[in-house]
Amino acid sequence: MKNLGNFTKSIPKVFLYVGLGAVLIMNLVLAFVMLAPPQIYDPIYERIWGAAATPQASPTPKAAVATQETPPALLEIRPGQGLMFDTGSKIVNLIDPTGRKYLRIGIVLEFAPTDLAYYTMPAEQKTLFEEEFSKEITLKQPIINDAIITLVSSKSFDSVYTAEGKEQLRKEILEKINQQIPEQRVIYVYFTEFVVQ
Repeated sequence: MKNLGNFTKSIPKVFLYVGLGAVLIMNLVLAFVMLAPPQIYDPIYERIWGAAATPQASPTPKAAVATQETPPALLEIRPGQGLMFDTGSKIVNLIDPTGRKYLRIGIVLEFAPTDLAYYTMPAEQKTLFEEEFSKEITLKQPIINDAIITLVSSKSFDSVYTAEGKEQLRKEILEKINQQIPEQRVIYVYFTEFVVQ
């Protein structure tokens, strides 16, 4: 009975030592991860989680970093800096109980160039690039027209005659065309004509 009493008195000390040991081990692991070079622990991550889960890539030489190009999708091309494509003027019936409301709309789409070298090309090469772009987009014009007509015909007079309605329509056209032809990227939609009757 006396031994049992001594044993129960030593239980809190055991938990204290185990807790302190766990904290010490966790601190050592944390210090290793924070201070050790990635070359040491990257292979450990790869063995445990696979190559896709490696938290850091091996360091890239500074010379290579300077020559890397930013992917086109990450660059911000402002309106007015892209390639213009006039979709023409369209007359579309709006949702209306009487069936007598329609919208005459002219739209010019501005696309980001697929090759960022476009901005540094000589004039002749730039002209050839624009001609090739125009051919590609002209082939996609039925898709573009269908997307615009389908979208606009789903709108009511009340939803498009205000300035906010026009901005919302501009945004929806941009998103719809980017979904329909993801290989190109529309950066802005210009209304060249907008008459609701």
